[in-house]
Amino acid sequence: MKHFVTFEGIDGSGKSTVSNLVYEKMKKEGYKIILTYEPTDSWIGKIVQKCIKTKSDPFITAYTFIADRYEHCKQIKKWLDTGKIVLCDRYVESTYAYQAAQMQKSIDNPIKWLKELSKDRYVIPDRTFLFVIDPKKSLVRIQNRENLIPFEKIDFLDKVQKNYLNISKGARFKKIDATKKIHEIVDICYKDILK
Repeated sequence: MKHFVTFEGIDGSGKSTVSNLVYEKMKKEGYKIILTYEPTDSWIGKIVQKCIKTKSDPFITAYTFIADRYEHCKQIKKWLDTGKIVLCDRYVESTYAYQAAQMQKSIDNPIKWLKELSKDRYVIPDRTFLFVIDPKKSLVRIQNRENLIPFEKIDFLDKVQKNYLNISKGARFKKIDATKKIHEIVDICYKDILK
């Protein structure tokens, strides 16, 4: 069984919906489980959200994301140490994918730079699900959101998706076709977590 599982993907990929449904299903079946997310709702997480909404300098946003995660990981370790399964909606790959897309004009190899900043400062997940979808389709899904944030634009999401695909290599990652029916995706994730 996998104990620390993260859900990644561009906005509108369905990862939040699926992580919630997987959490509810496992909780109902009696598993000791936590659903968490990034940015967190801590004071640092609130600064991250403000950085996003106010279109802060990408370097400031990246540093605040990493600071938020550093604190978040202390809590994640505590949950894992008490035998809980931890599901996390967005994690370290979100920082690599999104902030690197923002920084690509101002720094060489931003993904490498961000990885260096994060090195040895986060808990490595047992599984990372990457929800893959055409950005045009994802935007159709979220077009009715009241306040679309700056990240929710087609050209930007296209860069983010490419970053995700570039960094999501190795045994930890499982790519999910995000156009499948929700109940199918929930089932895929659920069965994989229990393996």
